Amino acid sequence: MRVENFPQPGSKISASDLVITGGGCAANAAVAIARLGGRVHFAGPLGAGDDEFSNRIVSGLERAGIDCAGVVRVADAAASVSLILLDANGEKTIATRRGQGLAVARPADPKQMTADVAAVLVDNRFPEFVLPICQAARARGVPVVIDLDQVTTPDHPLLALGTHVVASSEALRGMIGDDLRAALPKLAERLDGFVAVTDGPHGVYWIDAGQLRHMPAFQVEAVDTLGAGDTFHGAFTFALIEGQDVVAAMRFAAAAAAIKCTRFGGLTGAATRAEVDDFLARAR
Repeated sequence: MRVENFPQPGSKISASDLVITGGGCAANAAVAIARLGGRVHFAGPLGAGDDEFSNRIVSGLERAGIDCAGVVRVADAAASVSLILLDANGEKTIATRRGQGLAVARPADPKQMTADVAAVLVDNRFPEFVLPICQAARARGVPVVIDLDQVTTPDHPLLALGTHVVASSEALRGMIGDDLRAALPKLAERLDGFVAVTDGPHGVYWIDAGQLRHMPAFQVEAVDTLGAGDTFHGAFTFALIEGQDVVAAMRFAAAAAAIKCTRFGGLTGAATRAEVDDFLARAR
């Protein structure tokens, strides 16, 4: 729902807009890539056929042209559901009922799932599910982009499988410390691949040959920031597949995320390739 201001405890407010849509890190990124013109397979644990919200997620992804054959439906389980309020500045307040019974799921055939993909993008919400998928992808030599969205330990085996690890500011602060410019080099010391952190309107930081670099965010009038980070990860992975270097890929991803922030409705606001190209042409 879109509101002018967040409610005070015990108060009632009016909402100007309502959207019911699928979401989550991987789902948002999948839609972002599909909207850019990529061919996308989605894999992850969801509730059984009697879970209304899991059914909504799958049907929404399939309408976006995404192959959901890798979804594992878990008996007596349920998908996460969030109630999201967005204020006049595009900032969000979220209450989530976390998924139930999903952590037991494992992918059926990771080798087959990664047999014809150009890259794998995962988040670390279900590390035991995505770990064998990343192992299979690394065995094939394709890029593995990890959306480090949830606080974990720097030496978690999943992170070591990433060719590109892009953390959220919240996760990195929770793992190492509040100063992102000091925390990112410490994370990079533990990993072999490309390491970066997104910080919303403050842009993205990354490590280049041991040096901290920074790219400002594009300045837009934010309407809805929900899914902006996921859009960044999806667009970044898409650009890597196209052969763009990491700096160009981050700029492309930042443009896609900026466009998404100007549109209400979570993943429904993902940009097309033509829109991102036009945005970048005008930003020069």
